Amino acid sequence: MTTVFFMLDGVRPDAIQEANTPVIHALMQTGAYTLSAQSVMPSITLPCHTSIFHSVPPARHGITQNVWTPFARPLPGLVELAKMQLGLRCAFITNWEELRDLSRPGSLAYAWYTEASYLEHGDDLVADHAVMVLARESFDFAFVYFGTVDSMGHFFGWMSPEYLRQLERVDTQLGRVIDALPAGSTMLVQADHGGHERMHGTDSPDDMTIPWMITGPKIKRNHAIQAPVSLLDTAPTLARVLGVQPHAHWEGRAVEEVFLAA
Repeated sequence: MTTVFFMLDGVRPDAIQEANTPVIHALMQTGAYTLSAQSVMPSITLPCHTSIFHSVPPARHGITQNVWTPFARPLPGLVELAKMQLGLRCAFITNWEELRDLSRPGSLAYAWYTEASYLEHGDDLVADHAVMVLARESFDFAFVYFGTVDSMGHFFGWMSPEYLRQLERVDTQLGRVIDALPAGSTMLVQADHGGHERMHGTDSPDDMTIPWMITGPKIKRNHAIQAPVSLLDTAPTLARVLGVQPHAHWEGRAVEEVFLAA
């Protein structure tokens, strides 16, 4: 079955509560969720994503701004392990080019990018392509990145009417992609960081607190996660779903609480 990881860049949990987001709320009802998961410092997009896919904090991988640099001590991430261990077909569909370095060359079966995260309709383009390609081809794992809510936060401010309206637009696009997925797919949806005023990157709760939710055939329904969740736990949780053995140096852990008893 297909496992899809959706990123909602820059989405604060309280924005989900304030905006009209029926798709996200439906995911919470059909899966397990927390609105108090934690990001990493600095709470910036590329450091966060590198931590998500490699399950180590920036203090370990060394990326502290939106510029990729080689790891001083190389560490395989989720996509590399999925390919090396099981030969899984993995796909990336994004609208922010810096994310291309989240896996090493030769790991992906498919990659699509358009420079559109700063455009109001930029996530519409991501959804259009994801709907087309995920219906046409078979992947074991796909990463679908929606980047425009973060951009609206930078342009107009977090929790501004424009920011909330963009989240509603992305919620609709998320629903379109979900509707195109094969029955029985597992979906993990989260943000990388929040934001305040027109910025993020600090250790304030507005920047550090993120939504995190997962739904699928082996996941509990309408379950509010009680244990603390960090974005470092995303890769180990997805690895468990995919049957991939986590790397010994990963520092997160699978969120075992979300899984149904065998």
